[in-house]
Amino acid sequence: MRKPASELKKGDKILIASQEYFIHEFEISDMGKQGKRKVRILAKNAKEETIVLIRPEDYPFESLN
Repeated sequence: MRKPASELKKGDKILIASQEYFIHEFEISDMGKQGKRKVRILAKNAKEETIVLIRPEDYPFESLN
């Protein structure tokens, strides 16, 4: 099920490059020059590999919850 980035929360599972990641940290910034807020997501997979994503708040993520 696709969800916009702004609807995700800490502990959610998302699919990135065909791998499952758990959201470890989630932060929404203030509105920037482009007129949209940005979402910063720090996620870890089962192997404890970490990935940091910064996307607009309406960016669609594949949610596994």
